[in-house]
Amino acid sequence: MASTALSRLSNLRGHLQPSNSNYIGLVKLSPEVSDAISHGKAVVALESTIICHGMPYPQNLETAMEIEAIVRNNGAVPATIAILDGVPCVGLTLEDLERLAKLGSQVQKTARRDIAHIVAKRRNGATTVSATMFLASVVGISVFVTGGIGGVHRHGEQTMDISSDLTELGKTPVAVISAGAKSILDIPRTLEYLETQGVCVAAYGTDEFPAFFTEKSGCKVSSCIDSPEEGARLIDANVKLNLGTGLLIAVPIPKEQSASGSIIESAIQKALKEAREKNITGSAETPFVLTRVNELTGGASLASNIALLKNNALVGSKIAVCLAQLREHGHIGCCLPGV
Repeated sequence: MASTALSRLSNLRGHLQPSNSNYIGLVKLSPEVSDAISHGKAVVALESTIICHGMPYPQNLETAMEIEAIVRNNGAVPATIAILDGVPCVGLTLEDLERLAKLGSQVQKTARRDIAHIVAKRRNGATTVSATMFLASVVGISVFVTGGIGGVHRHGEQTMDISSDLTELGKTPVAVISAGAKSILDIPRTLEYLETQGVCVAAYGTDEFPAFFTEKSGCKVSSCIDSPEEGARLIDANVKLNLGTGLLIAVPIPKEQSASGSIIESAIQKALKEAREKNITGSAETPFVLTRVNELTGGASLASNIALLKNNALVGSKIAVCLAQLREHGHIGCCLPGV
């Protein structure tokens, strides 16, 4: 499998960035990302936790490169974000991606609270949703594509285990394109918490919030959008109104890739029980449960995870392109790739 995956990487190599970079404060921008931002081009932020903690090597590297390729093929510039040797980097070279992919879980999972520590210690950090949002906002990137956001954990009313992704959405004006909340979480309480934070949650092409691996969660949303153009206008309005909050645009996993909800749910319940028995809690719980669910479903959940990541990248890139057009011309043209 490894040799096959590695051979496919050769088809994705390209767009390598030169070593010279620009800085905004302590944040290092690749030349490609810096040029795109300065000229008002469409830019899509991408997290690095999925590379280091989401799947094994070389599948993690292959997936990261494929997602960047999807962003480029749809007219936007990818800006994968990570902290390397204590330097927050926005836009990574192929060598950077390979380094992160090979180090894997040796790279610290980095939320907003961890950024200063990782920088001060000159360590490597794989950014989660909250850290990626913050660093994207620092350099002026408005659109961020990920798999799923964190949320209120099951029994969160007792443990108070609530992801910093939710509070970040409440104070950082970046639009997060995701497949909803991870299905191991308490989705109704997650949506209630986002409402308390004043975050607009919009579902893409539906009025129901997706549950990561499956298209439906049983929870309705108050806002829905049906096209990249509508997504761009929503982001533009949020910024112009100076609301100060992020946006969550939830995109259902493609129908043909959606894993059976009942099989996934059964595996989730078993994995959660094992986590409790092993006393695995906090930030270690989600990676453990997702790994066990993948094992219990024979790889079906990982395949679905990759499929939704790619679909989110497709939708997010088109929204970013429409947003760049709207900001430059005051209207959205009809030059989206494939449209």
